[in-house]
Amino acid sequence: MSNFEAQPQWQVPAYDVQLWEGKKHPWCVVIPVINEGERIASLLSRMAAINVASCADIIIMDGGSKDGSLALEKLNQYQVSGLLVKTAKGKLSAQLRCAYAFCLEQGYQGIVTIDGNDKDDPEAIPRFISALENGVDFVQASRFVNGGVAENTPKSRHFAIRLLHAPLLSFASGFKWTDTTQGFRAYSSKLLSDPRVAPFRDVFMSYELLAYLSYRAPRLGYRCIEIPTIRKYPKGEVPTKISSFRGNYAVLKTLFDACLGKFNPKD
Repeated sequence: MSNFEAQPQWQVPAYDVQLWEGKKHPWCVVIPVINEGERIASLLSRMAAINVASCADIIIMDGGSKDGSLALEKLNQYQVSGLLVKTAKGKLSAQLRCAYAFCLEQGYQGIVTIDGNDKDDPEAIPRFISALENGVDFVQASRFVNGGVAENTPKSRHFAIRLLHAPLLSFASGFKWTDTTQGFRAYSSKLLSDPRVAPFRDVFMSYELLAYLSYRAPRLGYRCIEIPTIRKYPKGEVPTKISSFRGNYAVLKTLFDACLGKFNPKD
């Protein structure tokens, strides 16, 4: 599905809508996934246990899973409102562009995003929504602020975030970030639809969009906050789609490009 007559300047990868129950709330939770197996089932079960569906619509953005984890009969029991499947090329940023464009078209006031790998505790979702309701435009999860929990975080990743990624984005953006690689976030629709932000561009194909928005939103004066969350890595396993050397090099290049304003709209 691709229907962007109202926004012809948006560049959105092709995707199919395999499930859509309609908009029921002003807010939605987008879950990007690809081949997450039992992890996505566990996350959805935890979300159902705290009744997330009573305050936000749950929309899964699939990057092309082949493991059968997103069978519609499974999703129905967890009160999932939508399943979108990206059919074009691209990784996380491409998935997010699909999902965010769809959500803006549906008229949502704000979007919470949580990774589908079950590392983040969804208990924070109502607090994300409360912040959006109170006029915050960018809510970032952080395991490092007071009240946050970081469990089994690989040491290399911990130091990379604390000593490099977060400090550089804080310096460049003018906002003190502590946990900038986290995909657990919320954005107002005002932020995502601002042409000065312009997230719907083909330059965002991999992991660029996360770093770019952390840089761009504060620079434009949007209201940003961090809230404490719980992030747990399973023992002996690091669930990630980023490969070792090549993936880490790409993350660093993306970080420097974002901090230098290279993803800013040319206009």
